[in-house]
Amino acid sequence: AILDETDSGLDIDALKVVSTGINRVRETGVGTLLITHYTRILRYVRPDFVHVFVGGRIVAEGGAELAEELETSGYERFVGAAVS
Repeated sequence: AILDETDSGLDIDALKVVSTGINRVRETGVGTLLITHYTRILRYVRPDFVHVFVGGRIVAEGGAELAEELETSGYERFVGAAVS
């Protein structure tokens, strides 16, 4: 399943409902690609892998800790690395 910015425009109650649905689908073994610009949804849907895309390329890969780092530090270091 490809979920592109599923969290866009959702209030917290709707975000929880959507996250519950995503987690139920994942539990069945269906592969899920969740695309988001914000880590808010990742409080409820724990990612197995995190990939950072800049300019159409993967510039960083990791686990949930990478999403936490992005929330703290932002994308600046990744944008600079992609330009180099």
